[in-house]
Amino acid sequence: MALFDSHVHLNFEAYTPDFADVLARALEAGVTRMLIPATDMDTMAEVVAMANEHPGIYAAVGVHPTSTADFSAERDIPRIRELALTYAPVVRAIGEIGLDYYWDKSPREAQIPALEAQLALAAELELPVIIHNREASDDVMRILESWAGALPDSLRGRAGVLHSFSAPREIAERAIAAGFYLGFTGPITYKNSDSLRTIASAMPRERIIIETDGPFLSPVPHRGKRNEPAYVRLVAERLAALWSLSLEEVSVLTTTSACRLFAFRED
Repeated sequence: MALFDSHVHLNFEAYTPDFADVLARALEAGVTRMLIPATDMDTMAEVVAMANEHPGIYAAVGVHPTSTADFSAERDIPRIRELALTYAPVVRAIGEIGLDYYWDKSPREAQIPALEAQLALAAELELPVIIHNREASDDVMRILESWAGALPDSLRGRAGVLHSFSAPREIAERAIAAGFYLGFTGPITYKNSDSLRTIASAMPRERIIIETDGPFLSPVPHRGKRNEPAYVRLVAERLAALWSLSLEEVSVLTTTSACRLFAFRED
């Protein structure tokens, strides 16, 4: 069994005290690939360095919406492009990018052009995108649908992922129609998340991938504690119960989908 944690912030300080043990537990749980998205200009260097150093770890480069208050396309896009090209074997996506209207850390008039500039770069480099969407579904989908309509053939059907999906079913359907995947995290195991489970049950299984978003959003029974890649297995187990499949079957489905999205050999 080979699981793929397609979104985990292993560069965060929460993992510093026992980083080697975290990796060992991931491998023991069957997690053979992990992808670390950057969140700002500084963490881009961290994630590519970590991916270069550790087999099975990969990176995404980009600026999170809450870090876009001082984003400058003229200054920042060349740096993102440089990192993506220089570290092409380990950089598999542009992200984590998107819109966040929940936190008041960056004005919408800064977030939207930052997203659009990074989407344009992703299309140029033929890389999928990792999308953060919090209370911004209408604007996110308007921008993504417009962008996805003009993608190169290499990105058709693998435009990116709506990470840690938590929006209504209509948004899931629109995202899939535009060539996106849906990423599910720990909340799918929570008692009050029936709507998420309904969406995961109704959407095409080949369009669903699994994530931890560690150190956040730990699944049951670890809710409230630090999340880590080994726990992505618990997300897979919840999907297995929803879909009436074995854990091995869900592992194959979700890992194959993540490998297709991020252009890995599907092994």
